[in-house]
Amino acid sequence: MSANSFPDPSSVRFDGPWTHRDVRANGIRFHVVEADGTDQPDAPLVLLLHGFADFWWTWRHQLTGLADHGYRTVAVDLRGYGDSDKPPRGYDGWTLAGDIAGLIRALGHTEAILVGHAEGGLVCWATAVLHPRLVRSIALIGSPHPAALKSAVLRDSAQRSAWLPEFLRDQLPRYPESRLTRNDGSEVERLFGARVSESWSRTTEFADAAGRMRAAIRIPGAAHSALEYQRWAFRSQWRPDGKRFMATMRAPIDPDIDVISMRGSQDRYILAKTYQRGSRLRMDRSLITIPDAGHYAHQENPTKVNTVLLSRWREPNGANESRDGLVSP
Repeated sequence: MSANSFPDPSSVRFDGPWTHRDVRANGIRFHVVEADGTDQPDAPLVLLLHGFADFWWTWRHQLTGLADHGYRTVAVDLRGYGDSDKPPRGYDGWTLAGDIAGLIRALGHTEAILVGHAEGGLVCWATAVLHPRLVRSIALIGSPHPAALKSAVLRDSAQRSAWLPEFLRDQLPRYPESRLTRNDGSEVERLFGARVSESWSRTTEFADAAGRMRAAIRIPGAAHSALEYQRWAFRSQWRPDGKRFMATMRAPIDPDIDVISMRGSQDRYILAKTYQRGSRLRMDRSLITIPDAGHYAHQENPTKVNTVLLSRWREPNGANESRDGLVSP
């Protein structure tokens, strides 16, 4: 296969009611996508952070839906993904949190609300702990606290079976990159389909999103960069930097930072009881279940996810939550 058969990074700059920008932060260039129409100078900044083998497009519904309510919403191609730079290093928790801190400042703000899915949620946790003055709130979708996930994988056989095999397979050299990119990225579509609800996997929107993900992972360097996130998480467990990072993450999060945690009711990848571990860290005191959704609740049921976010930000103490954990419309 020739190099010319791989997508150009700029191919992820899809047209829509948003603007594509390049922003330099923490020593590299980030591709960000900002919703049009938010012209208030004091509009709160919302940064949207995607997960593994994904890119900014995953937040298309939140970009416009949150901007319509007065928020400055910006979706980011994280380090190594999409049309952002793909440096050989910097996929550790410290640097990733520094990326987000730098982006907040580069976008002209002193604080931001962070919304993250899966690995993007772990970046939210790290930024809230390491740069608390820059974080107003974090909202996690399919992303328990990293200490809770580690504990669950070690002690819960069901969570270990759902999560660990592919994580360990990704530690191999070269083979995982080939697996993600061969057959036009079909493995990415398989992973995506296995983690969403069965009903949504049969929709045209799923097919469209999967096709875009398949192309984005084949951008030169994207698959390797995506896997470096997981490789650092694994390798660092036995190194001083990783032990220091996890010890730092176990510190209770600043009580002034509001935490919203959401999970799709049909998520088979991250189990509900995983979120409840370690409540002393103020990790997931109010887990909100999103109906009719799997691991990608923000795509599968965006109306409910947006309602949860907007209601919680209007009522930081969760006054609008109903007894079943869902925000009342």
